[in-house]
Amino acid sequence: MAKLWSPAAFRVLLTICCVPQIMPHSHVSAEEYYIRQPPRSVIQTPNKRSESDPQQVHISLAAKDYIRVSWITDDKEAESVVEYGKLPGRYNTVATGEHTSYQFFFYKSGKIHHVKIGPLEPATTYYYRCGGRGPEFSFKMPPANFPIEFAIVGDLGQTEWTNSTLDHVGSKDYDVFLLPGDLSYADFQQPLWDSFGRLVEPYASSRPWMVTEGNHEIESIPIILPHAFKAYNARWLMPYEESGSSSNLYYSFDIAGAHIIMLGSYTDFDEDSAQYKWLKADLAKINRKKTPWIFVLLHAPWYNTNTAHQGEGESMRNSMEELLYNARVDVVFAGHVHAYERFTRIYDNKADPCGPIYITIGDGGNREGLALEFKEPKSPLSMFQESSFGHARLKILDETRAHWSWYRNNDSDAVIADEVRLESLSTSKQCWGITDGQESSSSSSSSSVTKDEL
Repeated sequence: MAKLWSPAAFRVLLTICCVPQIMPHSHVSAEEYYIRQPPRSVIQTPNKRSESDPQQVHISLAAKDYIRVSWITDDKEAESVVEYGKLPGRYNTVATGEHTSYQFFFYKSGKIHHVKIGPLEPATTYYYRCGGRGPEFSFKMPPANFPIEFAIVGDLGQTEWTNSTLDHVGSKDYDVFLLPGDLSYADFQQPLWDSFGRLVEPYASSRPWMVTEGNHEIESIPIILPHAFKAYNARWLMPYEESGSSSNLYYSFDIAGAHIIMLGSYTDFDEDSAQYKWLKADLAKINRKKTPWIFVLLHAPWYNTNTAHQGEGESMRNSMEELLYNARVDVVFAGHVHAYERFTRIYDNKADPCGPIYITIGDGGNREGLALEFKEPKSPLSMFQESSFGHARLKILDETRAHWSWYRNNDSDAVIADEVRLESLSTSKQCWGITDGQESSSSSSSSSVTKDEL
């Protein structure tokens, strides 16, 4: 395994660069009796396979009914092919894809393969093999209709807490994994990208992982290394082209009646930017009768009462918040702050029954530890806040109802600490300006919040 740079050498390098209704059923925060665990050490996962065998295998949703399979080989002659079928060891279909690689100072990546397979049947298990050799993997396609369940984890990293989080995620079934930025915490040390890929492979090879970038994916140095996101874009190819985006840093996809938008906090987002124009066009195409739920993921939170990272999402909020509000987005998920916080529905810093719910979930297991302090007095907009490692689940039951739950990590158990029932904004007459006797338009809908919750 390639050696990591020494801390002293790394410091020298950095010196050079100049550095609905919400129906609350929340469990009482365990501040009084829960002893918060300290950060745990970084772990490195070695490669135990041959140069030709696939490693770091992960899958993602591509076009409708398609999956993209990604992996890396040390063997530069290995083929970018995937064999797959519905029975173990019996592959009746073969797909060929593309490959890439990159160099980062003295580090050179392996051969990075991306192969799109399909069309595939919903809610069906497929068995597959990468490159014509190596172990067999399997995954279950998400369902075409509700119910569907998402596991959501931000700021994952690769520590012993990361292992705990992933164990808890894997202990219960789910359909799609969502990650709002900060994956490997490689921070220029490229072998950590490889270690991260091997660590998450058992999970990311069996369920689609849909990710967006965080600040730890930037990895740029002015003048010396001006092109950001080199490793992230090469390794974690998302369906940006399929969604009409010109950048892997922001994209969208539809799944079982939900429209998921992944935004980039660290690329241009003002009104003249490509991302803003893409987002506006993407929101305009949504038919809320076909996709009644809209969720947005980004890294730097727009609303945050933790003392960490105050105001870092404010410029993006000022540019894009009105777009999300007018589209009646249901929930906005963020990471970056290493804690959990759930807000009520908000627009422009005020409680608003037609605004999104904002949730920060930057507590996956990063090496930097938890953000322990929240501002006092507590904001009336903040419904629940806790500085603990954990993960969350979002289960969409049908066109109008969903269930949100946040699980605090314990040493051996995942403990539900916060949960709420949600109603889609697609059904709120109030938010669409519909009076009794009027019919809703063919493409609009929404949800409300009780005055008590506000």
